[in-house]
Amino acid sequence: MLTMGKLQTFEMQKTILLWVIIGFLVVLAIFIAVSINQKLNTATTTNTVSFNGEGKVLAKPDVAVIDFSIITEASTSKAAQDTNSKKSQKVIDFLKKQNIEDKDIKTISYNIYPLYSYPRNEAPKIEGYHVDQTVRVKVKNLDNVSSILDSIVAAGANRISNLSFEIDEPEKLKAEARVKAIDDAKKKANELEGQIGIKLGKIVNFSENVGNWPVVLYNESVALEGHRVGGGGPSVPSGENEITVNVTITYQIK
Repeated sequence: MLTMGKLQTFEMQKTILLWVIIGFLVVLAIFIAVSINQKLNTATTTNTVSFNGEGKVLAKPDVAVIDFSIITEASTSKAAQDTNSKKSQKVIDFLKKQNIEDKDIKTISYNIYPLYSYPRNEAPKIEGYHVDQTVRVKVKNLDNVSSILDSIVAAGANRISNLSFEIDEPEKLKAEARVKAIDDAKKKANELEGQIGIKLGKIVNFSENVGNWPVVLYNESVALEGHRVGGGGPSVPSGENEITVNVTITYQIK
């Protein structure tokens, strides 16, 4: 016959055993849930197929970007900088008279360095200083590009290092090209379903790459010191720009 003390000990052991069993079942349930989720995720990522699509949009450029330099050499650094500043201001004043805004005129580099001579059997000597300021200007009236090229040289620019025709706000065109690229990828997906008899599920991944190729007229430095571009300025046709969007769409295979 069980005494009161033994009965209490037995009930306590049963309670402990019950909690151990419950704990084991909870752990087992979590393990099973994780395993199922892992298998589902694995199926989603491994049983997939990807399709590439391309969309292109052609558009006429609406701005020209010109990079030009004002270069000065003088016997002292101050003299070189002062002279260069006067030349630069003359060019910038001209650009503003062409209704070009301050925000569209920007110095992109400014360099000062000494000029050395190398006498035989002597240490190098500083004979002067070189100042080189490069300015980038955005011209929104393309009809003025030719005359501006001609006039900035006359105003003091020594070198035109770049002229390109671009689209000022390309986002709308990119969106149009993106729609074409997605349609192209989906068309390929639909064709493959019919050709090999698979069934596509939800989209599990999407990526895109955008290319915008401006028309570049001058892509090398051209020294113009002592020369004026005559005849009313050079002929600079703007042509067309191409915006291309490539997308990759990945589907789950059911």
